Amino acid sequence: MAKKLFVKTYGCQMNAYDSARMADLLAPQGYGVAAAAEEADMVILNTCHIREKAAEKVYSELGRLRALKQNRRATGHDLVIAVAGCVAQAEGEEVRRRAPWVDLVVGPQAFHRLPELLAGVRTGAGAAIDTDFPAAAKFDHLPEEAGGRGPSVFLTVQEGCDKFCSFCVVPYTRGAEYSRPVADVTAEAERLLAGGCREITLLGQNVNAYHGAGPDGPDGRPWGLASLIRHLAGLEGLSRLRYTTSHPLDMEAELIAAHAEVPALMPYLHLPVQSGSDAVLAAMGRRHRAEDYLRLVERLRAARPDLAISGDFIVGFPGESDADFAATITLVREVGYASAYSFKYSARPGTPAADLEGQLPEALKIARLAELQNLLDAQQLAFNRSCEGRRLEVLLERPGRQPGQLVGRSPYMQAVHLPAPSQLLGKVVNVTIERGMANSLAARLADPHDELGADAA
Repeated sequence: MAKKLFVKTYGCQMNAYDSARMADLLAPQGYGVAAAAEEADMVILNTCHIREKAAEKVYSELGRLRALKQNRRATGHDLVIAVAGCVAQAEGEEVRRRAPWVDLVVGPQAFHRLPELLAGVRTGAGAAIDTDFPAAAKFDHLPEEAGGRGPSVFLTVQEGCDKFCSFCVVPYTRGAEYSRPVADVTAEAERLLAGGCREITLLGQNVNAYHGAGPDGPDGRPWGLASLIRHLAGLEGLSRLRYTTSHPLDMEAELIAAHAEVPALMPYLHLPVQSGSDAVLAAMGRRHRAEDYLRLVERLRAARPDLAISGDFIVGFPGESDADFAATITLVREVGYASAYSFKYSARPGTPAADLEGQLPEALKIARLAELQNLLDAQQLAFNRSCEGRRLEVLLERPGRQPGQLVGRSPYMQAVHLPAPSQLLGKVVNVTIERGMANSLAARLADPHDELGADAA
């Protein structure tokens, strides 16, 4: 009988990519996709360890799955439960201790071994934990993608990080930086485009540190991200390119120039800064100053004046003073963000920052986060309202909540909803923005009689 797989994804876009590849791996084992855990024969929680709250959500979900597994066994069936991703990597044995009903624990660099680990569980070998960092790239062991992914897709080109920011677990859960060869990235991109995708987002923990082997083979000259973007932009069927997440230290001149010179590269950049205080940045191990970041933003906007900047912020880092926090507010006002992610500091076991003196009271962190988020929300609303009356190209990705409504993304990554016929799904259309709201834009087709929109050109 056909079996069903349900993958619940936590955290970043790279986890979303990994989740899709896990489904590809298990498809030859007879697993189709289930819409919910209750319909599945196997459940994978693909986890995030970047913050304590994210990890605790996993253990809460495992408690719910335990009851589901018990109910399934009462009917003579079973439910295989797997924990993958960064919580698995960081807390492999702890996962099994706290949730002994889990059958598989597999880290983000070892998930290509899922079929053989699952076979062991089926033959009665017991629960399996695999959190090794294999010497061979996991990408060499992954099958080709199964079916279309939709009009907008993620494509991992780089993994791991060598920066070792003092608050971050990524170097410990994802390992050292690794860049996929240009030929491998190109082949996957071509398959995705053949499957109907129109927009590709290049992913990496530190994506602008990409240095993949050139197309002349493993001994070829490494390509930087700018060269890869220019190459992919020439592929037939590709309308849009994006990339995330970047580090300010790796934003080279060639990449800045690509924002001015590659039409397919969308005018949106996620560029985390974390703090506006040089003292806090130094304690974080960021290796750049606030002034360096501000000058970089100037160079980027000189190359692409309409570039929308997004960022990441951590407030309440150990030792952060009132003056340090005020410096962050000043930087935010100077940059003017189109969107941003902000969090209060959460100590992660095993990171240097967890042992720093000057840990701040929770109430102070909460208050500072609220002040920062109020400012960021106001900036996002202002940016969205600045789009009112503009004509923008939107890639329509999915049906909306209302009948006859479709939802897509603007070049600036805003969610855009508009009344449109379903045959426009997957197409880039010209729209007129009617209203900018806190988290989205309301629009209409720029020419109601032109149902092919921008794709008609």
